[in-house]
Amino acid sequence: MVDDDADLLHLMSLRLKATGYDVNAVNSAENALARIAVYRPQVVVTDLKMPGMDGMTLFEVIQQRYLRLPVIVLTAHGTIPDAVAATQQGVFGYLTKPFDGNILLQKLQQALEQSGEPRLNDNFAGDQLWREEIVSRSASMEALLQKTKAAAITDVSILIQSQTGTGKELLARAIHKASSRHGKPFMALNCAAIPEPLLESELFGHSRGAFTGATQAHPGLFQAADGGTVFLDEIGDMPLTAQAKLLRVLEQHEVRPVGTTRTVPVDVRIIAATHQDLTDKVKKGLFREDLFYRLNVISLEISPLAQRREDISLLADHFCLLLANKHGKTPQRFAPEAMELLVSAPWPGNVRQLLNVVEQCVVLSTTPLISRNLVERALQYKPERLLSLSEARNQFEHDYLVRLLHLTEGNVALAARLSDRNRSEFYKLLRRHLLEPALFRARPE
Repeated sequence: MVDDDADLLHLMSLRLKATGYDVNAVNSAENALARIAVYRPQVVVTDLKMPGMDGMTLFEVIQQRYLRLPVIVLTAHGTIPDAVAATQQGVFGYLTKPFDGNILLQKLQQALEQSGEPRLNDNFAGDQLWREEIVSRSASMEALLQKTKAAAITDVSILIQSQTGTGKELLARAIHKASSRHGKPFMALNCAAIPEPLLESELFGHSRGAFTGATQAHPGLFQAADGGTVFLDEIGDMPLTAQAKLLRVLEQHEVRPVGTTRTVPVDVRIIAATHQDLTDKVKKGLFREDLFYRLNVISLEISPLAQRREDISLLADHFCLLLANKHGKTPQRFAPEAMELLVSAPWPGNVRQLLNVVEQCVVLSTTPLISRNLVERALQYKPERLLSLSEARNQFEHDYLVRLLHLTEGNVALAARLSDRNRSEFYKLLRRHLLEPALFRARPE
């Protein structure tokens, strides 16, 4: 709840809490943005007119950062046209002050239903079973999971494009659990791990005698997953011939086993994943454009671990417990300085690398407390030092100025306008960073 009227905020909070809602009330849009990242609301109710950032600007920022978070605006009679315009831009709805509390409750329930959140009296824990294996507290992952849940309850094809080791198959399994197909098979195949001559047989099946060694008929992945979900990892490595057959499955909902002329109807949902840039592969003729658009109905991207460091300690503790049980060891935990090292490491291998490092530490540790030295040996390189806030701000400022000067070819007046600074302020920034505009000007050939 966001409103600069303290009395109204208090009354609304009391009413909603009495109905069973968990309410977090703030008196400005700026405070709301800071709170959302931690509190993770299912609905935002905000006043339209407030000092500083107004409700419409708050909505625009929320729409950029949290795509499926519904926003309801409160408005006075004089600003009803503004509220109507806001709904045309994507605001879920508006209420005119003074408003009926029952109508507010009705609007909240409608917003929850549209966003795919559980109803107030539903079993929330049961509703979250689909994501129980995904350990995270980062805002970026929460936004991704909200989008994932919305896509999962439909039956469209999904493409997960993320770096290696981020947990693409884990997300695909969560999608399957959240879908109406959760009671049917989930079948996964890494396209890069199967030799090209065998890939079509693995996917579409083969008849007895179709090729040397085919002593009996094989149904293939799609027939085995009938009614369920097929997860195709590293789809970017699939040969063009297999891509054509996969396209037929998507269009005709049938497969033709190798060595036969008959087709077999199949009902599957396809989730594909890759760490490659499929758009670039399409341009180079290495991936079928028609197949790309068939697969990429909904696109999901898991952030690299280094971009969600708040998850590292949570994942490390989670892996520590699981691996201690796996290897029959007493529960262990990381010493504070060891955890600090984990949090500051660059993690090019993402969650998979973190799991490997934690397993090494659990296996080799002789004490309940895992030391920093053990983590250093497992990492095998010096961790990247996290910049201080002033260092990070200074680095961003320098890079921003360089980019502006390149863009304007050293034209200070234009660069100052683009940065929304006057020329004297802009020159001070340039002197602080020892940047000479003349060096960026185009030289005559």
